[in-house]
Amino acid sequence: MSVNEQTGRVVPFPARASAAVADEDTASIIAVLQDQLTLAREGKLRSVAVVSVSADGEAIGTQWSCKGADITGLIGKLTVLTHDMMAARK
Repeated sequence: MSVNEQTGRVVPFPARASAAVADEDTASIIAVLQDQLTLAREGKLRSVAVVSVSADGEAIGTQWSCKGADITGLIGKLTVLTHDMMAARK
């Protein structure tokens, strides 16, 4: 929540809409994330793993959210995917 400085009223985030997506690759990323959010909201996911690559291709990061029993498998899959992505950019 945020406070509108002009009216002093509380407004939910985001206070304004983001700019339209002009890039097909960016639109694809957003679509994948929205699909995962839908599944999470419906209670159909128990774990999620993500490998992110920066726009310049130099930085690769991993993130995950999971039940304790899933962590080893997710880290293994993220490691393999990260190595594959790094090899592909060379």
